[in-house]
Amino acid sequence: MMKLVFILTMIHFCAFGQSDFLKDLDTDLSVENGGDIFSDFNQDVEESQILEDERFYRYGRFFSFNMGLGMTGFTGNRGAAYSSSDPSYHLSVTYFYNFQSAIQLGIEYSKHNMFIDTPTFGYSAAPGAIEVNMLRPFLGYRYYIDTTNLGTAITYSNPYFIGRLEYWYQTNKFLDQSGDDFEDESGGGIGSGLGFGLEFPMEIRKSYVNVEFLYHQVNFFDKFTQDYAINPNNSSSTTGYSDLSGNAYSVKVNYVNSW
Repeated sequence: MMKLVFILTMIHFCAFGQSDFLKDLDTDLSVENGGDIFSDFNQDVEESQILEDERFYRYGRFFSFNMGLGMTGFTGNRGAAYSSSDPSYHLSVTYFYNFQSAIQLGIEYSKHNMFIDTPTFGYSAAPGAIEVNMLRPFLGYRYYIDTTNLGTAITYSNPYFIGRLEYWYQTNKFLDQSGDDFEDESGGGIGSGLGFGLEFPMEIRKSYVNVEFLYHQVNFFDKFTQDYAINPNNSSSTTGYSDLSGNAYSVKVNYVNSW
């Protein structure tokens, strides 16, 4: 009999205890105006986003046109073979979709020279001067660093990281030779660029001076050519390059007009 009374008492306590717990939970999840914490949280996020958008529309940049000059160099055998005819040229348009992110579409051009004064593995006569033209359209992404809590000088310089997808179109012209063996060569290769940049304002939101540093990994169409290698069967062949492997690097200064 005592056991039965104890069991009934426990069932009564659990039932009313669970009911009180559910009432407390419902109270915690409710607000006085008939809402709940989830809808309030969504409203806070939406209001915060609206405020951020309004701040961007008022103080941010939407587009910028970039025009500049710089230099382009190479590493490896390509760097040893080439001498650059600076400057390189840069034109691009940048679209900002918030304070920290931007998409860039543009084109760059650089000219280089190579001189080989002896016959090579691929040419029975000395190729002589070779003019190399490189045109590269690109699509880039910029991420501007949040400098809110950094020093004034860093904030003033607007630092950012940049990544680019590029296509390098290359043309080789033999200036000292002619004929079927020395026809112009052309081809393209996919490349990528990584680097960083700084933008110094001349007039806030309107004009800037941009400095950008990039390292490019490129699959040049003549990367593994042996045409310019020393010919072991020709004693007069003393100058050459086993291949034209190597990547590129570039530095440029742009005038930026924004609106």
